[in-house]
Amino acid sequence: MCNTLAMELIALTRPSHDPKVVGRDTAGEPTHDHSGAFCPVYSRAIEVIGRRWTGAILRALLSGATRFTDITAVVPGLSDRLLSERLKELEAEGIVTRGVTPSHPVRIEYGLTPKGYALNDVIVAVSTWAATWGTTSAADGGDGDLVVAGCAEDPVVP
Repeated sequence: MCNTLAMELIALTRPSHDPKVVGRDTAGEPTHDHSGAFCPVYSRAIEVIGRRWTGAILRALLSGATRFTDITAVVPGLSDRLLSERLKELEAEGIVTRGVTPSHPVRIEYGLTPKGYALNDVIVAVSTWAATWGTTSAADGGDGDLVVAGCAEDPVVP
């Protein structure tokens, strides 16, 4: 469901792409036809999961990594600072939980919420797409051939 205020702002800034109100939901809020190219709900979802390293972090969590060091071990090149930032963002979005076990030293574990587990099919689909169509780019120092070492396992929710 789209936020009414957001839809009004969109109407002011992009009048030619206004989604049409097609009905009302059970709370009386307007429902919109988002069959066009722009949908604020879709755009927000892509912004959340499409940030650099977020897909790899979600894939690591879906594969069973729970500790900060577990995630950094399976996502080479991800800095501690950026992992911390992304985990906080995902926690704020309700995708990741952070559990603290009071012990010496304190044990912190990360897990996925039901909202996070719902992304499993998305992550599997992107993994499949990457295995089929992905290539390394010249910008990455690659020659256009895909290097798939370590990419065969898809996350699967138990």
